[in-house]
Amino acid sequence: MSESSNASQLVLLGINHNTAPVDVRERLAIPPERLADATRTLLHQPGIREGLILSTCNRVELLTLQENASTPPDLPRFLHEYFSVTPASLQPHLYEFREREAVRHLFRVASSLDSMVVGEPQILGQVKESYTIAREVGAVQSNLEALLQRTFTVAKKVRSETQIGSSSVSIASVAVDLARKIFGSLQGKTILLVGAGKMSELAARHLIQQGATSILVANRTQERAAALAAEFLSSSITTAVIPFDSLYEQADRADIVITSTGAPEKIFGRSHGQQFLQRRRNRPMFFIDIAVPRDVDPRMNEVEGCFVYDIDDLQQVAASNLADRSREAEAAESIVSREVDKYQQRLQSRDNVPAILALQQNAETIREAELARSAKRLTTLTPEQREAVEALTRSLTAKLLHPQLTALRRSSTTNDPE
Repeated sequence: MSESSNASQLVLLGINHNTAPVDVRERLAIPPERLADATRTLLHQPGIREGLILSTCNRVELLTLQENASTPPDLPRFLHEYFSVTPASLQPHLYEFREREAVRHLFRVASSLDSMVVGEPQILGQVKESYTIAREVGAVQSNLEALLQRTFTVAKKVRSETQIGSSSVSIASVAVDLARKIFGSLQGKTILLVGAGKMSELAARHLIQQGATSILVANRTQERAAALAAEFLSSSITTAVIPFDSLYEQADRADIVITSTGAPEKIFGRSHGQQFLQRRRNRPMFFIDIAVPRDVDPRMNEVEGCFVYDIDDLQQVAASNLADRSREAEAAESIVSREVDKYQQRLQSRDNVPAILALQQNAETIREAELARSAKRLTTLTPEQREAVEALTRSLTAKLLHPQLTALRRSSTTNDPE
């Protein structure tokens, strides 16, 4: 896996919020229940020895250990075929990193340095979930295992040694900030959470911190919606569950709708917006869509009184968070750079161990063969003299090997290509 290895090569291919708009990313999004199948399919591609897929609202990345062959694996083709997308629609948005740069990218992603909201804590958990699934299907073996364990250590180091994650920042919190800026105050506003996953839970917590006192929850699994509603119910917070099959009849009760489902198709269309506004007597309604694939058809923006913000619209809000965190981000980048160097040195050292052992074993074989050839002439020696000859030949061998062994060990710490 190191740059000097002839056995394999580390390659990472992907798209993210910096290279592709949400309408492209949502076509490649993999729901959690399909991630195992996608990872198995990736592993079965010719030339792939190990692999992992990371799919979040902001990125889809393939991390692979590939056999060095005259015809390397075609990762873009895998994306085209698995997701039924045309090469022309995807190619401009792809990025690829190899070896050292792939390691750096992975460290930065897990440390939340490549996130839309720098410092958000969710990405490390998402990387760990992808790792767990990849291990379960046999796609992570010794090489990626070592790399990913080091990745988790580096991410923890970044969070413990910098203040990059000092305040609770996430896509959910940015969405809530946007809602607060739109209304000026969330006091007296009714919020509908569509989807009861982690992102909705985070959004609810931030909404309450900003003064929201009425929260509605809708989820395909009603028990989960009820559990989330009960979790936030208090003397100052009212909550209620909307049955998912009554969503379109009751959604207009909300001033703000925050959606984060895993639905493969959009659940709110332009016609729904028209119905909602008619029942609300044209009082405005805001949709903050933090799902990928998107839950809300962007054409709902065409309905007067409906305002739709998707996850890419949150980037402007996220930019202000990045400005506040630039100093901590610089410190985190320094940690990542040092850890990439250490990891590469460890790989280089590991690759050189067989060469060092082979050199030592070959020299010892030659030394023993020469002693055996001279055995008849040494029969008159006393045991003490034989021991002295043995020590002398070992010493000579070690001194002759010293320059070569020193050069090999030096290359382990300097990445010397020679």
